[in-house]
Amino acid sequence: MFALLSACPLAGCMVGPDFSTPPSSIAASYQPVEGELPAGALADPQWWRGFNDPVLDHLIDLAYRNNLTLQIAGVRVLQARAQLAAAAGELYPQQQAITGAYTDSLQSKNAPGYVPGSQAHIQTAQIGLSASWELDFWGKYRRAIQAQDAVFLGSIDAYDAALVSLTSAVAQTYIAIRTLQQQIAVAQANIGVQTDSLRIATVQFNSGQTSQLDVEQAQTQLSLTEASLPSLKAQLVAQQDALAVLLGLTPDKIVPLLGPPAPMPIAPAAVAIGIPKDLLRLRPDVKQAEQQAAEQSAMLGVAKAQLYPAFSLSGSFGFEAGDTHGSSLGDLFKWSSHTVSIGPSVQIPIFNYGQLTNQVRAQDAAFEQSILNYQNVVLQAQQEVQDAIAAYVEAGNTVSRLNAANASAQQSTRLAMIRYVDGASDYTTVLNAEQAQLQVQNSLAQAQGAVPTALVQLYAALGGGWQIAQGHDVVPDSIKADMQKRTNWGGLLTPQAHSAPTTPGAQTRQLYVPSW
Repeated sequence: MFALLSACPLAGCMVGPDFSTPPSSIAASYQPVEGELPAGALADPQWWRGFNDPVLDHLIDLAYRNNLTLQIAGVRVLQARAQLAAAAGELYPQQQAITGAYTDSLQSKNAPGYVPGSQAHIQTAQIGLSASWELDFWGKYRRAIQAQDAVFLGSIDAYDAALVSLTSAVAQTYIAIRTLQQQIAVAQANIGVQTDSLRIATVQFNSGQTSQLDVEQAQTQLSLTEASLPSLKAQLVAQQDALAVLLGLTPDKIVPLLGPPAPMPIAPAAVAIGIPKDLLRLRPDVKQAEQQAAEQSAMLGVAKAQLYPAFSLSGSFGFEAGDTHGSSLGDLFKWSSHTVSIGPSVQIPIFNYGQLTNQVRAQDAAFEQSILNYQNVVLQAQQEVQDAIAAYVEAGNTVSRLNAANASAQQSTRLAMIRYVDGASDYTTVLNAEQAQLQVQNSLAQAQGAVPTALVQLYAALGGGWQIAQGHDVVPDSIKADMQKRTNWGGLLTPQAHSAPTTPGAQTRQLYVPSW
């Protein structure tokens, strides 16, 4: 203890660890996949523009401006900034007050010590200032500021992570809508084919060339295909409603925004995935996990500082007067009535030292958990990218094979009908061909939607999407105006006060440094 005291100049020592980014396992490159994507930096952080779909561009812009979950994350940034400012205030006298008091006491004549002939009423008044300042000798308050600064930076990372999730969710929901529209179109086209088959089977039956069984089989197949439409339409409405929530709109606004059914977005021919270490720079959730570890590191320092003596300065200055001993209340502001007290104090934990020690141990365990969580987030990020790469590549392979299967299925249906009309085969051949065609075409529509969906998931895994907020505030002006009406926020609602600055053209935010 005495060695530590001698080694620390006044207010110049901070106990606890100084935080540095925890080590993490990072692969040199992603595992090879057949048809692997090219390496290199992500060309356009606003990746959705690569689909060349104006409707998708407009939907993501609306979501960025109106999504309520994102706005909640933005307001949390303001909350964390205010808490950071409050933590900084602890560096100054922690207790400050202007005090004043007035008393009028009545003396009983039977009270011990009563002087006969003295006045019955005694009036006193006092006014003054008092302050108490615990010196930040061990860095308790500075560590607390570091912790709150990490919370603030983590709230910005959480906002960015919400943007990544939002852009990905909007794109995936939009693709799901276009996929369902394609599946509905497939079902309707097959209903047309099967209606013709039913007509032909009916003609064949009426001419006596076939039995009624063919007609019933044709009708059964047609009814089954027609029965698939209500489910697809219900799923389409559900996806449209989900999109409405993402855009912060009511469901009736979605159909006009989407317009008539249209082909699903086409994935760009070239996609760059970068290298694994890019994730530490691009993914907000990785940066948020790092800030959480930084917060816990600082809180460990706060806990350790509680083990050491607390040095404080207390003082008061004021005036006091009464109407006894020849004085009067009118003497209150005379210099002769002033009172001054000042002096140091020290508090040394003794009897609760074991409790404080265990609090340090608990905080150290929390810090270790945050380190392990950061390392796990880094591993999960690499896994998500690797999975998305495989899903994207294999989805493309699936589409290629299903395109060939679709061509064969359509030809099989056509040939089966020709043979049936010629009497070379029964209706079972036609039925099997139509069932295969419907299944292949429905699978093809789903696979065609899986390609852009997998690419969206890949972009999200790479951490793309939060860059749309560059140059914009985290909270809309309308919300800030409402908050300013309720509460005096001073200058904290200006973007410069609560946004971590960015380097023009850079992909990462610079660390925010408080200006006190």
